[in-house]
Amino acid sequence: MTHSDRALASRFLDVIEHDIVPLTRAGVARGDKVFGGAILRKSDLTLVIAATNRETENPLYHGEISTLNAFFALPGEARPAPEECLFLSTHEPCSLCLSAITWAGFDNFHYLFGYVDTRDAFNIPHDLRILSEVFRIENGDYARENAFWRSRSIEDLIGSESRDPNDRISSIRTLYDELSSLYQASKDDSDIPLR
Repeated sequence: MTHSDRALASRFLDVIEHDIVPLTRAGVARGDKVFGGAILRKSDLTLVIAATNRETENPLYHGEISTLNAFFALPGEARPAPEECLFLSTHEPCSLCLSAITWAGFDNFHYLFGYVDTRDAFNIPHDLRILSEVFRIENGDYARENAFWRSRSIEDLIGSESRDPNDRISSIRTLYDELSSLYQASKDDSDIPLR
C-alpha cells in the first residue's frame, strides 16, 4: 500500500511523540543523548520496534544503532525484512548510523531534526564535524538519494504550504528542547567520548 507523504509524516510524529520520547526521557535520565529511532512496516505503518540512545553502555549505541540492535534481536518470525520497513530517526543520522542503516539492508530512512538542528539547537556538533573532517562533506551534503537508500525529512514530507494547524513539530521540538537541556546539564558527568 502506498501512503501519502502527509500520512507518513503524521504517523512518524505519532511514533516520535508516543513511542520514542518516553524511551528517550528515560535514557536522558541515565545520561544518554536525545537521539532515538523506530522501524515501521511499510504496508500498514505499524510499529515494529522503537529504541533510544544508549551511549552510556557503549559509545557506539547511538539511537539508530540501538534501534537496529533491538530490531535484529526480534525472533525471525516477528521481524519483517528490512526492505519491507520504514526507518525513522529523530535526528538526521551521523556517518556511523548512515553506514549501519545501509549495512542492515534498509532502502530508506526519515528524520525530524536535521544536522543544523543537532548542532545549533541541541549543541551536539559532532555529526557535521565528522562528515567534514573525515569525509570532506561540507554542510552535511551527502547523497540523500543513492543506490542504497533514499532519505527524507519529515518537514519535506509535510511541505511548507501545508503545515499542520496544531504545528505538531513545534510541540515535539519543545519536548526535545527540555530533554536536551537535561542532557546538557548532566553531560559532563558521563563517560561518553563525544559529548
